[in-house]
Amino acid sequence: MAVESVGIEAPVKLTDGALTQLRRIHAEQNLSPEHGLRIGVKGGGCSGFSYVLGFDVQKEKDDVFEIGGFKVFMEKAHAIYLLGMEIDWVDGLNNRGFTFSNPNAKSTCGCGTSFSA
Repeated sequence: MAVESVGIEAPVKLTDGALTQLRRIHAEQNLSPEHGLRIGVKGGGCSGFSYVLGFDVQKEKDDVFEIGGFKVFMEKAHAIYLLGMEIDWVDGLNNRGFTFSNPNAKSTCGCGTSFSA
C-alpha cells in the first residue's frame, strides 16, 4: 500500500500559473478524480536526468501530497533530486511550457528539461 503524506508539506512548489494550466489540462483530458499529478525524474536527457510531469494514478511506491487542490504523486526515492523545486508555466513569445527551477541541479541543459545532480 502506498504511503499517504497528505497534510505534510510537499517537497516541490507549483506556482499559480502552473496550477491554472494543470487544471485546464486535467479538465480537457476529462480525467477521473483518482488521477493525480505525477512529479518525478528519470534517467536520460542531455544532462543525465529528465523531469517527469503528467497525470497518473497512484502507485505502490508513491508518497502523496496535496498542492493547490491536486493530489501529487512522487516516488520517495525521487525526493532527493526534487526537494525545493518550483514548477511554473511560461507563456511568452520565445518560450511556452512548464519550467523547472531546481536548487539541486548542478547543471541543466539549454532546453531546461534535463539536469545533472
